Amino acid sequence: MVTGGLKMIENMLNQLPASERKIAQFILEYPYEAVNCTVSDLATKTQSSGAAVIRLCKSLGVKGFQDLKVRIIGDLGKPKEQGYRDIERGERPEDIVHKTLNNSIQSLRDSAEIINHEELEKAVQALLNAKNIHFYGIGASHVIAIDAQQKLLRINKRATALADTHLLATLLANAEKDDVLFAISFSGETQEVINVTALAKEQGVKTISLTKYGQSSLSSLADINLYTSYSAEAPFRSAATSSRLAQLLIIDILFLSMATEQFDETVQYIDKTREAIQFLKDH
Repeated sequence: MVTGGLKMIENMLNQLPASERKIAQFILEYPYEAVNCTVSDLATKTQSSGAAVIRLCKSLGVKGFQDLKVRIIGDLGKPKEQGYRDIERGERPEDIVHKTLNNSIQSLRDSAEIINHEELEKAVQALLNAKNIHFYGIGASHVIAIDAQQKLLRINKRATALADTHLLATLLANAEKDDVLFAISFSGETQEVINVTALAKEQGVKTISLTKYGQSSLSSLADINLYTSYSAEAPFRSAATSSRLAQLLIIDILFLSMATEQFDETVQYIDKTREAIQFLKDH
């Protein structure tokens, strides 16, 4: 079942222009009514225009109003979600375990729902064809970059995850045409990441971004856009907890998608790396 329509709208609501936001708010308030509307019906009910409805669909990254309705119908058929819950002062450890687990699961589900499978396939093919892949992120996003590098090195893909921007700039200055920059920034507004991506574009390097869902400076710059879901993060979760897990999910999906397309070679590479690590343990 295709889902994620309501989640896309929630994630994008504050970024939409007034004409589209009015339609989006109507859909969130009256989803059952919205899925029974034509473009013309929805425009009439929201005192907008058919063009505004189409623009909203484009802003959300769906193929059209029918695609959005199918996703919303899928959402309406799901069990009610518990939503995100923040910890409180003096919280018991067992309650923290329960809330953290639920928040993590919610974040993973929300991000899985909004994946654009066409963009995902483009990213997989770009990574498979790349001679060198440069992962780059600052702070918590650097942790994701290192995880991605480690996974790709295990299947014999040349990957870096440099923290030094000047060193990365040096690599990009001498990049080959099949190289890829994979830029990671949850906000999509981290200036260092934007600058590096702009440099990669200047050098003719293909760029992939991983940001929260919606429009951002980084996603508008990159050739291929991947997203994780965004929620109004509570104070403690804003320290890159649920968002970090969602980013790791996308990296895992990319890695496994690459592995399945080169299955036999991947198995051989992983066996070799496992043997090499075991050799170190035995000596």
